[in-house]
Amino acid sequence: MAFTEFEIAEYDKLVATFISKRRPPENIRDEVDLAYRITDQSIVIFEIRPTWSDKSVKIEENIAKTTYVRKHNYWKVFWMRADLKWHVYQPESKVSSLEEFLKLVTKDEFCCFWG
Repeated sequence: MAFTEFEIAEYDKLVATFISKRRPPENIRDEVDLAYRITDQSIVIFEIRPTWSDKSVKIEENIAKTTYVRKHNYWKVFWMRADLKWHVYQPESKVSSLEEFLKLVTKDEFCCFWG
């Protein structure tokens, strides 16, 4: 089941605050920027940058993903590996709140999200 309108508003506010603290300065956002997307039961944080071959074409590079498992009331945590597939983040594959997910991504103890 997708997020409710109330949940979307709440999560949008939390993630927007997180993103605004990490975005690069305005003068370089054409070269690299940070954004997020809320879809169904998931939130994806990604980087936006131009392709190396054509600066007018922008690509999205996924950084982190969380999916809410309503039945069990937890958030699954994923990171994008070099194979361009989502993998469960170890050692902490589940967190109890979106705030915990954002703290985990910020801390990035194993350099999985920010490199």
